[in-house]
Amino acid sequence: MTGYDGNKEQVLARLKRVEGQVRGIARMVEDDTYCIDVLTQVSAATKALQAVAIGLLDDHLAHCVREAVASSAEDDGAAADAKIAEASAAIARLVRS
Repeated sequence: MTGYDGNKEQVLARLKRVEGQVRGIARMVEDDTYCIDVLTQVSAATKALQAVAIGLLDDHLAHCVREAVASSAEDDGAAADAKIAEASAAIARLVRS
């Protein structure tokens, strides 16, 4: 089970809104809209996508990492260490983007 399983429909709805925003940006370019207006919409779409990413990361920490930590006594913490490293790498990717 994924960490976002409980709110999958909400995640999908947010992604569909972002998809609509991106299609709107493409129309703006096709219609030769002023550059700054296009950039403003790109920024809004980027922020919306980042919000989805933060939500997914939060779900991952609350579900997958917590579950690995809870079961860490069984494997000397190897699963927990792996999930924490995975989350850290995901955070690093988000910060760099």
